[in-house]
Amino acid sequence: MTAPFIDVSIHHAPKGLSDRIAFGFTKALRWCADTFFAERYGHRAVVLETVAAVPGMVGATINHLHSLRRMKDDRGWIRTLMDEAENERMHLMTFIEVAQPTWFERAVIIGVQWVFYLFFFALYLISPKTAHRVVGYFEEEAVISYTHYLAEIDEGRSPNVPAPSIARRYWNLPDTATLRDVVLVVRADEAHHRDVNHGFANELAGLPQRAVAPCPPHNELAPMWRKAA
Repeated sequence: MTAPFIDVSIHHAPKGLSDRIAFGFTKALRWCADTFFAERYGHRAVVLETVAAVPGMVGATINHLHSLRRMKDDRGWIRTLMDEAENERMHLMTFIEVAQPTWFERAVIIGVQWVFYLFFFALYLISPKTAHRVVGYFEEEAVISYTHYLAEIDEGRSPNVPAPSIARRYWNLPDTATLRDVVLVVRADEAHHRDVNHGFANELAGLPQRAVAPCPPHNELAPMWRKAA
């Protein structure tokens, strides 16, 4: 399959205090990631994808509970956010095969995940609009990072190794697929999440919606118990 074309230049200009807080928070985290990982994009992906899979699960959980309490339809938000969380987790499963995290990075993952989960859960309860805007900005930065990763591969600074089998099955990639093909579809996923979350924030703020970048098709990977049945 071919990764869909995406516009890597899309950026939501902050409007109001909420957006500025979300944007400033994202840039502060970007600085930390750049300082810690430099150009080790494989290791960066492993650590950051563990965090990227948190917002979708938090948003789905809170919207699920809201829907039950209010006895109102969720307008498809729950499934969308659950799919986002699963997709980000598959990114992690893929990049673990590419760059094995060190013991220190594993320790960082444990600490950062707990802190970020509690922070984002509280933020979503206080201001869902700000929470979705934070994710939108996170995904803007993810698109930039994966674009840099592609340049590293194309210029020979990162090896273009064969695509992990889990990635070939999930994105229906050919047996000849390489890491570059994987990064292309992952970047397309991130662009889709970028536009969806900015769209959710816009809807909550009463702002007009924008076009959403297409998402590459994914295959559901059957769990082991189902395979054994």
